[in-house]
This record gives sequence, structure tokens and C-alpha cells, in this order.
Amino acid sequence: MTFVYAFEEGNRHMKKLIGGKGANLAEMTNIGLPVPEGFTISTEACLDYYTNSQTLSDQVKQETFAALKDLEKKTGKTLGGAADPLFVSIRSGAVASMPGMMDTVLNLGMNDETVEAMASLTDNPRFAYDSYRRFIQMFSDVVLGVETYFFERELEKYRESKGYDSDPEMTAADWQELIQTYKQLVDTHTGRPFPVDPHEQLLLSIKAVFDSWNNDRATIYRKLHQIPHNLGTAVNIQSMVFGNMGDDSGTGVAFTRNPSTGEALLYGEYLVNAQGEDVVAGIRTPQPISTMKDVMPEVFEEFQAVCSRLESHYEDMQDIEFTVERGKLYVLQTRNGKRTSQASVKIAVDMVEEGVLTKEQAVDRVDPDQLHQLLHRRIDDGYERQALVKGLPASPGAATGRIVFDADEADRRYKDGEHVILIRPETTPDDIHGIIAAEAVVTSRGGMTSHAAVVARGMGKACICGCEGMKINLQDKTIRVQDKTLSHLDLITIDGATGEVFEGDVPMVEPELSGEFQQLLNWADDVRRLGVRANADNPVDAAKAVEFGAEGIGLCRTEHMFMEQERVPVVRSMILAETVSEREEALRRLLPMQQEDFEGIFKAMAGRPVTIRLLDPPLHEFLPDLEELLVETTKLQVTGENSELLQQKQRLLRKLRELNEFNPMLGHRGCRLGMTNPEIYDMQAEAIFRAAAALEQDGMKVEPEVMIPLVGHVNELRDMRQVVEDAAARVTDDTGVHFTYTVGTMIEVPRAALTADQIAAEADFFSFGTNDLTQTTFGYSRDDAEGKFLQRYVDNGTLETNPFVVLDRDGVGKLVREGVTLGRGAKPDLKAGICGEHGGDPSSIAFCEEQGLDYVSCSPFRVPVARLAAAQAAIRAGSKQASSEAVSN
Repeated sequence: MTFVYAFEEGNRHMKKLIGGKGANLAEMTNIGLPVPEGFTISTEACLDYYTNSQTLSDQVKQETFAALKDLEKKTGKTLGGAADPLFVSIRSGAVASMPGMMDTVLNLGMNDETVEAMASLTDNPRFAYDSYRRFIQMFSDVVLGVETYFFERELEKYRESKGYDSDPEMTAADWQELIQTYKQLVDTHTGRPFPVDPHEQLLLSIKAVFDSWNNDRATIYRKLHQIPHNLGTAVNIQSMVFGNMGDDSGTGVAFTRNPSTGEALLYGEYLVNAQGEDVVAGIRTPQPISTMKDVMPEVFEEFQAVCSRLESHYEDMQDIEFTVERGKLYVLQTRNGKRTSQASVKIAVDMVEEGVLTKEQAVDRVDPDQLHQLLHRRIDDGYERQALVKGLPASPGAATGRIVFDADEADRRYKDGEHVILIRPETTPDDIHGIIAAEAVVTSRGGMTSHAAVVARGMGKACICGCEGMKINLQDKTIRVQDKTLSHLDLITIDGATGEVFEGDVPMVEPELSGEFQQLLNWADDVRRLGVRANADNPVDAAKAVEFGAEGIGLCRTEHMFMEQERVPVVRSMILAETVSEREEALRRLLPMQQEDFEGIFKAMAGRPVTIRLLDPPLHEFLPDLEELLVETTKLQVTGENSELLQQKQRLLRKLRELNEFNPMLGHRGCRLGMTNPEIYDMQAEAIFRAAAALEQDGMKVEPEVMIPLVGHVNELRDMRQVVEDAAARVTDDTGVHFTYTVGTMIEVPRAALTADQIAAEADFFSFGTNDLTQTTFGYSRDDAEGKFLQRYVDNGTLETNPFVVLDRDGVGKLVREGVTLGRGAKPDLKAGICGEHGGDPSSIAFCEEQGLDYVSCSPFRVPVARLAAAQAAIRAGSKQASSEAVSN
């Protein structure tokens, strides 16, 4: 195995071996750009270093010194040479870009002899000794562990003693004196002299860069961006060029396009007579790159040509670092530039119009989650975040409002024109009007599938759940976060995409849907195979879904129709009914309400298919909280007031205790509820079909798909299908209207997937409910897992990702694959899709493409994301198939 590669030996396709930076340096070298000579120590050497207990192997050392000899021949300079010394930079270079996360050492090779040679060769002693003190400071911080603060403090004390205001006033003699102070500082802190042998400096620096792969900031960054921890970093060793040699020298960073807007104009900054860290440190104010044409016109013209060539070569916007040494341009790095979501879309579309990319390449270029950012208000990227507390990011978007703790107050203040944020330990169906009124919702309990999360997502409202660091006192109307107390009507801002809560008002960026946005999605629709539907429970959400390009509804949760404030009393009377006739009377009152809902949804979908899930949650979810009801009942008993109200509360309490379950998620819900109370499903089916019949009479085509939830055995589906078919026949007899419908099931327990061939005999379609299928497969209660241990599992590597966010392919995915295979084996034309939240996750959508599913369904605001992700999955599947066919031929 080879561990070290000269720049000439690499190319841009070797990122995994020599890192992104090394691959790009090699590529630029080989296409003839002015890159300072150097070599790269591979990521394999980094992994070897950790395997050998953080020790550099003899092979790595030998290959490094052999490459150094070659570098010395190319440059005509010698590391540590007294006549014409070579100085090098030591920079990290991971496979994926991790800007600023790992360590760098510049000016390596400096000691008391080489600094004199540099002073003589440049005829600039001040520059030479300034470079030496920079090297001591950086090397000591990165390699020896002596913090920069100590050096900066000594520099500040020295300037004050001399009466200087800034570094440029320091003379060569001043720097020489300070260098001695710096060396003594190192001796004091480390117990050993500053190393003067350049070869020792080199090996220590390589070790330090390898060590920085696992520093805290790099580890956190990898977790945040889901970069694997086992890739390692390469180390790039490159001959130094100096931008601080005078007014004909300088350094800068530029983007080939504006990274904020995507505009096709050179964008960046530079400094005359400076090194790279001067730009980063903010000691001096850089100048716009456009002014460089007045200061160094020939260099600027050459740089423009380099930028154009690199963008054309990489077919993407480039982020370029450069140095000018005595009028000569050197390119130190190029990489695909980070950009805003708005710029990402514009650049991709513009590059198609410029003939740089094909439409498919443009579609494949944009991160789907960047589209998601464009659909919601978000916190300005320039805001320096200092969150008070963090919970689970349940629904994206940002919002500012005054704290309220009660849904009625939220509704009242909304009607008065106020902006409020509803904060509750958890929400219930009773709170729906408050959720509608609030700018956002925060709960201290519950997970990503809690009532608050599901309802807020459907509305496109920001929401944070499971914010356990926030202690809510409803009686005092206060929130306690460690030693900070917030009160009723205090102003806060929340970021539903990150789960962060901020004090006060925070600058926001409004969503912008440009013409390029729609153009990109149209191109995506041209290439995707998967259908994209939306999860929508009311006409407003359905209309929003159509606006965002949904081709139907993949999940309409009928229980959400029961949660509206005016319907809750009717629903409760149905639940509290002591006899079948009482229950049927309540259901008769609910039927026209449900029919009205379905008519509105069918109209909004204008002939597109609508999958309607019959009642799924246990009935106790429509009743008040047991603890609160106990308190209310006890108070009435103690006071002896209002005996009639006490009797009502006691009756409600008896029913709650009767319905109470030890594990509701696996209890009396879904089709089990329909099996014991078929009159509920019968009413819902009748409402669906009466709505369909009414619209068919008006000349509108309707495609209802009735879905039976939580089926685990074919007999459950057979019985519930009969209830639906009986209702359809009854409506046809009553109305004389013949309508088309299908009946299917939601696959959300393992047994259903494993016996899918049997269940398919009674099903026209399968919809994989991957939220519950993940819970039942892992044996996790999502609300409890996400609030208590799941994040720790992800942080410590027990799980690669949160399986409720990204579909678990090895377990849950295997059940989906088995269910599709068995189901279509029994019924080849069986339609199959998913309607869990995974339907809006790009990785999970790629899995659905691989399994040949017909559609994915997600919240309305994720429909554009799903359209783009489905197109990318189709493109990559096509590329994979083409590669496979090429290999076989």
C-alpha cells in the first residue's frame, strides 16, 4: 500500500484516498494551473495512525521524507537549509469538506538559521521575523497545546510598552525580541524548548493534523452533517508562498458566483501584503475582490481566467483560495462552494441555460433539503445563535411571538391581532384552536409523532416537542430554563428546524419561491418515476398540497376531523354512549360533518386519488387528561358545588378509567377498534361514499381509497372490508350513483409485512405506515425514545441515524421489501406506497425507488422536497443500472 502521493500522481476522483483538498490540488496541478508544489499523505495513513495507537509507522515516515526530497528537487530549496530554505504548510484535507474543523500549520521549517536566510533573500528582515513569530505561535497552539491567548497577551503587552496601536508598527528588532519571549513561554508551558529541527517539526505537525480528526469541533461537525467517523483525514504538505512580502503581494478568497444570491459575478475579498490568517482573524478589513483590478490589473485578469476555467472544469461554483507573491498568482485551493438554498437553485438552473449542465445534472445537483428551507421562514444565517434551550425539531420554520400557556388565550389574542407562541407540557385535541391561532407550538413532553408535532406539520407551522430542559409552571405561568425564568407574554423566537428556543426577537428571512425554483421542479417531474402524494386532513391542507405539486393524498387521517373544537362534544357523546342506539345517534350527528370534510377534500384534489384512513387512535385520546379530570372532580367533591357538573365529571372519569390502557400504541386502536365497534367505521365509510356520490352527480370524478389501519391478520381486513363494501352498496342504493373506490390497508406491524401474500388477497393497495412500523420493529415508543435515549444512541454511534427520520433499511426496510415482494407475488398489480414521515426524507425516498414502490406521501410542505428527491433517486438508479450493464457487457 502506498501512503504518500505527489500532486502530479492524483486527480479529483481520488477524494476517498487523498481527501477533497488533496484531490483538487492534484487536479489543478495536472491541468496546468499555478499551484505551489507539494504532496499528500493519504487518509489510509491516518487510519493506520489510529490503528497503531496514534503512532506514525516507519513506512509513512519513509514515504513522507522521500516525497520531501522530491519536493526539494522541484523547488531547488531545502527544508532547514541555511542558504535557500524551503518552508511548507501542513493542512488537513478530509474526504468531505469540513471548513475550519481541523488544524493547519503555516511557515513550517523556520528556526533561528532559516529566518536569517529568509531575511537576506527577501531583503526584508521585518517580514522574515514576523513570519517566524507567526510560526511559533501557530505551531505551539496546534502541535504543543499552548493556547494562542498567551501569545496574544504577550504581543499586546509589548505593543503597549512601545506605544504602538497595531502590528504594522512593529519593527524587525521588535519581532526578534518578542520571539525570545514566545520561546520562553513555550518552555514554561511545555517544560521543553521549542523544537528547532524542521524534520521534527514536520512529523509533529502531521501527528497533530491526524489528531485533529477527532477533536471536539470536528466530531460535532461530522454528526451534524452525517459524515462517517471512520474516513480519516489526509494531510497536504505544500511549499509556502507568501502574500506578506510587500505591496505587490496579497491573499484572498473568492467565489466564482455570489454564494448568497447565485448571481454570476465574482464574489470575494482580498488583502494586500497579508497572509491567509490575517483575513480570517479579522485584524484588517479586506477589500472587495472587484477592486483588485485597480491594484493588480494583470494578476486580476489572470485570476478571472483561472476562476472561469475552474468553474467550467468542475461544472460547479468554486470557492477558491489564492496568494499573490511578488506579482505572481498562486492557487492554493478550490472546492465546490457552500451556498444558500436560494443560490443553489439559481446556480443549477442558470448553468443549464449556459450549457454547462444538462437538466438531469441540475436536478441531481441541488440538495432536496435546501428546497425545504425555501418554503418556510427561517432565522437569518448571519444571526449569532445563543439558544436558551433545545428540544426535538418537530416541524420546520421559525417564528417569534409572546408566550401563552392556554389555547383559549392564544385564540383570543390572535383575534386581537397579536402574535403568540403556545407553550404546553403537551397538546390534546382540545388545543386545536390554539394551535391554529399560534405562530408556533412548543411542548416539554412528546416526540416527533405527538399530537402537537403532527398537527403543526400538517399546517406548516413551526413546532418543537420534547423540550425537557424547559420546566413549565402552568399555575405561575412561567418557564424555567436552568437559572433563567421566562414569564407569560415574554417575547421568544423558535427554530423548528433545529429545535432551538431563543429569547426575544430574532432576525428572519422570508421564504422566496423564484421562477428557477419552479423550473427545477418541472425538470424533476420529467425524470422521476415515483408518484408524490401528500398527507392532508382538511381542504386547506389539500389545496396547499396541490399548490406544491402533489398528485394525490396518500394519507387523510380522519381522527383529525374529530378534533375540531365544535365536534369534540359530539365525539365525546359517541364515546360515552352506554348503548348501541346512543352511539348510533352520536354517529348520525357526526356523519354530515365528515361528509362535508370529504367533499371539501375531494374538490380540492380535483379528481386526484385520495387515500382515507379510517379511525386509528384509541378513543381515550378524545377525552380530557386523566390527571386534570381527577383534580377537577376532587375539587367539586370537596366544595360540594354544582352537583350536576360533578355527576358529568364522574361519568367521564369512569369512562376514562375504563378506556385507559397500559400501552395504548399496541392497544385498542386501528382496525381493532373497528372490529369491536364496526358502527364507527360504517359511519365513516358512508360519509366517504355520500361525499363521492354527491360530487359524481355534479360531474366531478372522485377516487376514494379507503384504508384500514393497523391490520395484522388477513381476517381483520376481510371483516373491515365487508363493512366498507356494505356501506358503499347502501349509498349506491340510496343515491343511484355508481362510484369507483378501492380498499386497502396500512402495513405498520411486522406480522402484516410477513404475511403480506395472505393480506393481499383482501387488499387493493398497501400503504406502509413507516412511523408505527419503525416503532413496532424496534420496540421503541417514539415519544419516549426520542425524549430519553435515542439521541444518545445516535451520538455514541449505537445507531447511525434516528430511524424515525431516516428509514432503517436493515430492519424496517427489510420488512417493506418482504411486504412488497409477497404482496405482488400474490397480486401482481398491487399498488404500494409509504405514508410515514419517511416519505419526505431523501434517503428513504431513494429506498422506495429501489423497491419499486408506486408513490411516497409526506406533509404538504415537503412535497417539493419529495419531487426533487424522487427525481434524483430515478437518475441515480438509472446510472447504477447503466454501470452494471456496462460491466456485464
